[in-house]
Amino acid sequence: MVLTHAHLDHSGYLPLLVKNGFMGQVICTEATRALCGLLLPDSGYLLEADARYANRRGFSKHSPALPLYTRADALEALKQLTPKPFGKRVDVTEDCTIRFRYAGHILGAGTVEMIVDGIRIVFSGDLGRYDDPLMFDPQPVPEADYLLVESTYGDRLHPEIDPQEELEEVIKRTITRGGSVIIPSFAVGRAQSLLFHIDAIRQRGNIPDVPVYLDSPMACSATDMFCQYSSDHRLSAQQCRGAWDDVIYTRDVEHSKRLDTEPGSKIIISASGMVTGGRILHRLKRYAPDEKSAIVMAGYQAGGTRGAALLKGAEAIKIHGDYVPVRAEVKSLDMLSAHADRDELLRWLGEFKSLPKECFVVHGESEASDRFRLRIAEEFSWKVRVPEHGERVALH
Repeated sequence: MVLTHAHLDHSGYLPLLVKNGFMGQVICTEATRALCGLLLPDSGYLLEADARYANRRGFSKHSPALPLYTRADALEALKQLTPKPFGKRVDVTEDCTIRFRYAGHILGAGTVEMIVDGIRIVFSGDLGRYDDPLMFDPQPVPEADYLLVESTYGDRLHPEIDPQEELEEVIKRTITRGGSVIIPSFAVGRAQSLLFHIDAIRQRGNIPDVPVYLDSPMACSATDMFCQYSSDHRLSAQQCRGAWDDVIYTRDVEHSKRLDTEPGSKIIISASGMVTGGRILHRLKRYAPDEKSAIVMAGYQAGGTRGAALLKGAEAIKIHGDYVPVRAEVKSLDMLSAHADRDELLRWLGEFKSLPKECFVVHGESEASDRFRLRIAEEFSWKVRVPEHGERVALH
């Protein structure tokens, strides 16, 4: 197995795969291995905690509710991660070599160039944005026989708006009316980007001096780790320290619970980013009904998630078996997404020096993938298609 990066929609099935008998190497970058060391055990712990909570409250359809995998399963799976450096071609087997290049997106994320029996296959993984203040631009790949490219934002463009200006405005008006700003966030990547932007706004003195909480033990650890892998991003050691020096880490459960009762306005960044689980559920149970507060959705929200429902104007969202009214302001900051938009994806594709035999559009909702397929065909005249789920393809 080869991991392009650590986000759970890419790495999160690994513990169950190993539990079910997978014994092979899991090739990744150094930072991806380190982040998986945070994400996967935490995921297992949360799955166990959610199962226990569901059994206590009796709202699961399963009796008993069981976790998909446990923390112990995740720790066992980590033993199979084998890190490789960026930029160097490395042998994986006798007939297979790979090379990681910077993809942007998050710490440790890479595109994968794989040569198997002389066939060059390139996987984009998740591509980041150009000119991101934290991460490097996605590196160009010169050639591929076959290419798999993501399409998360294949049908959309990010607004050409300064994210700090938008964030500053929503923070100012929320605090002015006496509310708190709640930001659901991925613990890895998005949380660090948000802290960077909030710090820049605070340094300019443009928002009231209210406490900023990072309400996720995993996000706290990932933020510390960001400074350990300085060669994988743009920030200097001083910039790393400065961006989160004044942030209050809520690592333990009791401190986290107090955020719901402590008086005064505050800014809380809490996982998970699409409101699918974790501490953000408890924060929203408290603050979503508060018309003075604001919920800031900082990036892509997959269909069917609570985050997507909030963006569509849901009057209530279901949390732990109960419907919670949504009276808080809901603000979308799409420009904070760590995913390249349509034109940025096309920019990366445009840097190939030779025509792939075939391009497969993957990792996107069906409409986004198909629209991006059409745009690639129009722009480059490539042979391109969206594969069917479970389809097998012979490469020659």
